Amino acid sequence: MVKPSDFRAIVRRGRRASCASALIYRIERDRSDPARFGFIVSKAVGNAVERNLVRRRMRAVARSIVDAGGTGSDVVIRALPGSAQRGWNSLAADMHAILDPALTR
Repeated sequence: MVKPSDFRAIVRRGRRASCASALIYRIERDRSDPARFGFIVSKAVGNAVERNLVRRRMRAVARSIVDAGGTGSDVVIRALPGSAQRGWNSLAADMHAILDPALTR
């Protein structure tokens, strides 16, 4: 997702879930469509290097979910300030715990 209106609609109307490193907003779509992801990583997460690292890690987790058959949702993931200090394994485990059951029914 790239349009600000899509982000706004999902954050305002979507179901909210949280984990230690992110807030996740989700809206259901047609089950035949692949899942779409958007990421919000503010300056509160860290400097530019840390923000880009967090974004790349979250994008990799999202790609693995789509490759595993995740369909039918628009998802916006907002990184929380402590997410830059979390390791790859803990970040991936947190996101999979929330996203897998919702997107791979």
